[in-house]
Amino acid sequence: MPRKTELSQRVRATDKILVRVFGNPQLQGGDPVEALVGCILSQATTDAQSDAAYDALIAKYPTWGKLRDARVTDIARVIRASGLANDKARYIKHALQFIERERGKINLDFLNAMGTADARKWLMQMQGVGPKTASIVLLFAQKRPVFPVDTHVHRVTRRLGWISEKTSAEQAHELLEAQIPPKRYYALHVNLIRLGREICRAQNPRCAICPLKDLCAYFQRTQ
Repeated sequence: MPRKTELSQRVRATDKILVRVFGNPQLQGGDPVEALVGCILSQATTDAQSDAAYDALIAKYPTWGKLRDARVTDIARVIRASGLANDKARYIKHALQFIERERGKINLDFLNAMGTADARKWLMQMQGVGPKTASIVLLFAQKRPVFPVDTHVHRVTRRLGWISEKTSAEQAHELLEAQIPPKRYYALHVNLIRLGREICRAQNPRCAICPLKDLCAYFQRTQ
């Protein structure tokens, strides 16, 4: 692992390169319940599949109340394109029921009055909501200073040498948040995912064309 100062420099250099290659995504914010449902649908599938499943879900159940009251088997049938439909249907229904039971209505705006750590802890009480999903809701919908670590971010940051090979995805959230400037959380999260999907793939990574190979511990070690 590089020293803290060196790592900070490498993080900034990586961010600049990825912005040059992929652009500088801008955070828009949104409804946290939508973000929660969308993130559950996105687990272990492609963007195209999860987006199609979300559109189908909203078309079938135009209100959160209707979705909450639907049978798990019916929800699963609607979102089957996203994969793991039975689990996701159960998680979505449970989440909506949990929010209403705890807060009296299906709305997460109350999280705005909570500290980030407490808000993340509250969200993680729900089945199927781990650190990644909670962090995505807080960052994407509420613009909170959190850095979500999904499969791609975890793989890429380990290969870059920002975290050790033994660091779990759960542990990586806190470590990476300490290394990355908060104002760059969103753009770097999005660009690292794109790098992981298109170049730094789990199998047969395309190291020869990677714009980060000069900053990559994995490339230096294997090439």
